[in-house]
Amino acid sequence: MRSEIVVVGGGAGGLELACKLGRKLGPAKVALVDSRLYHIWKPSLHEVAAGTLDIHQEGLSYQMLAHDNGFTFIYGAMTGLDTGGGHIDVAAVRSGNEEVLPARRVMFSKLVMAVGSTSNYFGVPGAQENTISLNATEDAERFRLKLLRLMAIADQSRGRHAAAQPTRAFLEATSGAPQAVVDDSVVSFVKPAAGPVAAKGSVDIVIIGAGATGVELAAELREASSVYASYGFEHLDAMRDVHLTLLEGAPRILSPLPEKVSSAALGLLHQRAIKVVTDCKVTQIKPDQVIDAAGNTYPADVCVWAAGIRAPQWLSELGLPVGRGGQIEVDDRLQVKGFANIYALGDCAACVDAKGASVPPRAQAAHQQADYLLDRFVREAKGQPPPAKGYVYTDYGSLVSVGNSTSVGSLMGALQGFNWFVEGMFARMMYVSLHLMHHRAVLGTVRTGLLALARFLIRRTAPLVKLH
Repeated sequence: MRSEIVVVGGGAGGLELACKLGRKLGPAKVALVDSRLYHIWKPSLHEVAAGTLDIHQEGLSYQMLAHDNGFTFIYGAMTGLDTGGGHIDVAAVRSGNEEVLPARRVMFSKLVMAVGSTSNYFGVPGAQENTISLNATEDAERFRLKLLRLMAIADQSRGRHAAAQPTRAFLEATSGAPQAVVDDSVVSFVKPAAGPVAAKGSVDIVIIGAGATGVELAAELREASSVYASYGFEHLDAMRDVHLTLLEGAPRILSPLPEKVSSAALGLLHQRAIKVVTDCKVTQIKPDQVIDAAGNTYPADVCVWAAGIRAPQWLSELGLPVGRGGQIEVDDRLQVKGFANIYALGDCAACVDAKGASVPPRAQAAHQQADYLLDRFVREAKGQPPPAKGYVYTDYGSLVSVGNSTSVGSLMGALQGFNWFVEGMFARMMYVSLHLMHHRAVLGTVRTGLLALARFLIRRTAPLVKLH
């Protein structure tokens, strides 16, 4: 199998590049390799985890996108790279013991690595084993299903406790009565159920890391837990029984953003009864609790790690230059250093732009880098020289969702040298528009509009959260 341009990784940047290139150059010249069959915009994974976004409705099939945009989709995980021979190895795809697709070799003239990032646990004992990180859809779904189980157990415990109250009150009122009035069956009935889960009747959720992912997840979980309580968990009071704790090592939450944004988001979290602890260095994570450097313990039925990212470990085994965080080192043309025909973009690339500034691992950076490479590859396909200038990152600001149904604390910064603070419904509309802009890049304007309308109508006929 051969393709002129092979893009590995169907995240925000990689997929946009493949779609836009495919529409201009065609499937014979553009291929996308990914280990999954469908695409979810990664910034929306906190909504999947909370159950407010259904992956079966939100997911976009790579095969459909390949057909509609004119590129070739290659299903499977990249396992090797031969820089001299100009090919990558793609693993076989299996379903149980059955091989669905064999291992393949894909030849390329140009290779673009866009494989995103994974969690950086910084060597904290127990972090990898006892936390869930929202790196992919399966992680978000695993968290959602575990949350449903925990809430069901807590609801049952609350129900048993509520059923016992009338008899308990009777016993207290008749404490001076003859013992014959209270038989053994009643005494047995009002005894607290054994075991910490049965006696607890609540759910403790700890989120480590108060960047955008941690803050958005905490706010989304607070709103979702209230909705879940109305769908059959009749004994649960979300504000009372679902305890949310957000731990941050820096002096304030959302530390990369202006302090005004941080303060606004903190106020909204407090309004939602979310406990926020800053200057908190986590030193150990156990299956049921988190311990910090000061010796404080935080009970945790489920713990989410959102404290940092790094490039996937396997990138360091490809023979490409990688930096401290495992990212592939590229120049301001997004070329991998030392290789004329290999490029990298997005979170997996350690990029210093033409102005000498380090490019942050953000979706907007991946979007801009995809457009830069699009321009370059189209020029070269037409026999024109590449862009005279290197890539320059432009910061259009950052928006942080603090709840799905109420308001959004947000920032629009570094736009023409100004920092503008926005919040409320206007900010919420801006936040939603980012997702629509990504869809527009891969689906087109008309289909994005129809999809948005369809989802609006579906939300009026379906549960507000995913219940299965």
